[in-house]
Amino acid sequence: MSLDYLWTGFSVALQPQNLAFGLIGCFLGTIIGALPAIGPINGIALLLPIAFAAKLPPESTMILLAAVYYGAEYGGRISSILLNVPGDAGAVMTAVDGYPAARQGRAAEALTISALSSFVGGILAVIGLTFFAPALGLIAIKFGPAEYVALMVFAFATLASMVGHEPVKTLIGCTLGLLLTTIGLDPTSGAYRFTFDQPELHDGIEFIILVIGLFSISEVLLMLEHQMAGRLKPIPVGKGFPSWADIKASFWPTIRSSASGFVIGVLPGTGASVASAVAYTTEKRLLDRGTFGKGDLRGIAAPEAANNAAAGGAFVPMLTLGVPGSGTTAVMLGALMLYNITPGPQLFTERPEIAGGLIASMYVGNVLLLLMNIPLIGVFARMLQVPNMWLIPAIVILSVLGVYTAYSSVMSVLIMLGIGVVGWGLRKLGFDMAPIVLGFVLGKVLETNLRNALAISGGDPAILVESLISVILWISAALIVALPWWIARRRRSEGEQPVAAESA
Repeated sequence: MSLDYLWTGFSVALQPQNLAFGLIGCFLGTIIGALPAIGPINGIALLLPIAFAAKLPPESTMILLAAVYYGAEYGGRISSILLNVPGDAGAVMTAVDGYPAARQGRAAEALTISALSSFVGGILAVIGLTFFAPALGLIAIKFGPAEYVALMVFAFATLASMVGHEPVKTLIGCTLGLLLTTIGLDPTSGAYRFTFDQPELHDGIEFIILVIGLFSISEVLLMLEHQMAGRLKPIPVGKGFPSWADIKASFWPTIRSSASGFVIGVLPGTGASVASAVAYTTEKRLLDRGTFGKGDLRGIAAPEAANNAAAGGAFVPMLTLGVPGSGTTAVMLGALMLYNITPGPQLFTERPEIAGGLIASMYVGNVLLLLMNIPLIGVFARMLQVPNMWLIPAIVILSVLGVYTAYSSVMSVLIMLGIGVVGWGLRKLGFDMAPIVLGFVLGKVLETNLRNALAISGGDPAILVESLISVILWISAALIVALPWWIARRRRSEGEQPVAAESA
């Protein structure tokens, strides 16, 4: 495909008016991403009618909304790292190592690494969007329910890397997450499950409610407990820039996670939460020497690169096929339809100012976000110096307001608080929250697609291995589980042979 549309796009994106919209969108997106439970989809939904009523040209509207989207992916890391409150679904895995790093006085380093990896992930995703969009769009449309089942099994196989030194607790946490996905409306039969006649549970437990409860509220309870026991110490801000060794160590995790995040983002219905989970667990399996989960900066770089790359990847099916790759791009697809514009391959030739302007603005926007965020890292890090008598109530207020604003339900707030109390108890017992969240995220996609695949085949499980894509994913999942076990066993046998020889 000719790149003429891209040069047209840069001439559109670099117009002063559109540069201003891109800058405004980046700033608003960063703020929206940092606030719990709001997320890019709600921010875009609020801005879209304003932009349409202001009679902005369609290319300006898309540039503004796209800037909000990837700005929110940047912003979600701020509250995750500093407060253990994920700003959106894609920032959940960032908190696993980001918050421990902040508690160790390395908040500024963690924020810098996250900004750099987000930038790399965003830029590589736009490059992929530029050169491979039509081809990847055709691959994405080949993914049916059976292929998604294999993909989720592959994701669960990477989860095995999180077992660590307490496999029973990790597996219990993952199972608990899977069980929570069964609450609400059955995706196939339409029956209500485990709702206890509560209308608020008919749609199941919302992801944001679970995450804020497990991370934010449980953290507040732990802080209060330590405060009362006199064990809560002030957190130093630390230096502002990571060492060259840290940047070098994070380079390949960032590149690998950007690639996997972009590919996962291309697949409709997956999104940043799945991309960041797969990236984190993959890097943990490859690199962990007992430091992941304890403030390892590589554990911040991987999910941040992945969720920003996934945001870029989600534009591929939207622009080339008219199929939204995520909830946020679904709203943006609605924006195109408001202007009577039909997405598809012809969009690149018939309306290059829109397709090209959008893609070119993403190159510009990622640079703007990096330039905007790096100087503010010291300001963000100083949030940790706020006295606990103000910080703890602020976290609770942000959490409650975020959930209530998103769902307009007191019951949702009560469920969040209840989950927080349970999470506090589990953390005191030594359970990690990440396997629960990953089990919840992957389990919902797995159940829906497994039921759909079996419905299509009339109950014949052979459908799960009929396509080449499914077979490749099944084999990859088996190798991920089996190879580390085989290598460890071989090393043990090699270590025993010299001993046997000497005794002989």
